[in-house]
Amino acid sequence: MQKWEEFNELIHSDSKRFVLLTHQNPDADAIGSSLGWKMYLQKKGHQAVVIIPNECPSNLRWMPDYAEVITFDETNDTKAQSKALLAEADVVCCLDFNALHRIKELGALTQASPAQKVLIDHHLEPEDFADFVFSDTSKAATAQYVVDIIKALGDAHLIDQPMAECLYAGIMTDTGSFAHNNTTEAVHLAVAELMRTGLNINKVHRSIFDNNSLGRTRLLGYVLSEKMKVLPEYRTVYMTLSQAELRRFNSEIGDTDGIVNYGLSIENIVMAVLAIERRDEIKLSFRSVGDFSVRDLAHAHFDGGGHRNASGGRTNTTLEKTVEKLMAALPNYQAELLEVKK
Repeated sequence: MQKWEEFNELIHSDSKRFVLLTHQNPDADAIGSSLGWKMYLQKKGHQAVVIIPNECPSNLRWMPDYAEVITFDETNDTKAQSKALLAEADVVCCLDFNALHRIKELGALTQASPAQKVLIDHHLEPEDFADFVFSDTSKAATAQYVVDIIKALGDAHLIDQPMAECLYAGIMTDTGSFAHNNTTEAVHLAVAELMRTGLNINKVHRSIFDNNSLGRTRLLGYVLSEKMKVLPEYRTVYMTLSQAELRRFNSEIGDTDGIVNYGLSIENIVMAVLAIERRDEIKLSFRSVGDFSVRDLAHAHFDGGGHRNASGGRTNTTLEKTVEKLMAALPNYQAELLEVKK
């Protein structure tokens, strides 16, 4: 990593004002890595606060210190507070995203801030906006990267149980509960470091996965029984959800998370796609197994990106036209999809 000695001095310096940011629609890795890093910085004597662009799913709000998180778009007061914190910050840390458009209005505020910028992320092709860049696609999760950085700084002994719960949540979810092929020896070593704190991994798993609302459970059943379309000739499953359908099940933020993964549980299916109608765009989630890169497909056709086996995309048209676009693209990938070993 460039300028490691300078970064080391920054972290071990006298108290500074840190602002931590993560991406819009934050997931467990975004929240977990941000809170874990915040708690570490506070242990080092710094002031630190986490700001998220919008509200996170209810099944993540159990994390230690979540009550201190500022949600930027919640009220005019939180917007004003966030703007003041960024303007006065000494250091801004950007976690689990690598392009400023991923934090919407906060992106311009971050650029305008005189603070030093730190990027900690594991996605491809980072933008050139940070003074200190930790960008490594071999890391399964940003939370894993945070553990590794704390260890490299010589402070593994500062990781306590509350920090471990947050960081484990990020690692567990971004590895698909350690089922994805990004689960490496290094991932398990990072988890071992966290478990030395007395971490209760069952508690974290239940808090995230066994904490569904009735509406989300019924939404999942509806999608699997009524909305899942199987395309055996492409070894692909796709699902769509309209705003009307989301309202029917009283859907909340995060209720659709993970639904796309169910497509991959079907025999001989190697790619799953979920398209969701939002207020101003269609959001797509892509998942795959083996060597098939959904990132390449999402980047080429849906203004998207991410990881080889887990990516996102978007369109500014209707659900119907989005599906038509997917159907038009699939023949270009048929040979690859048919060759994937599952």
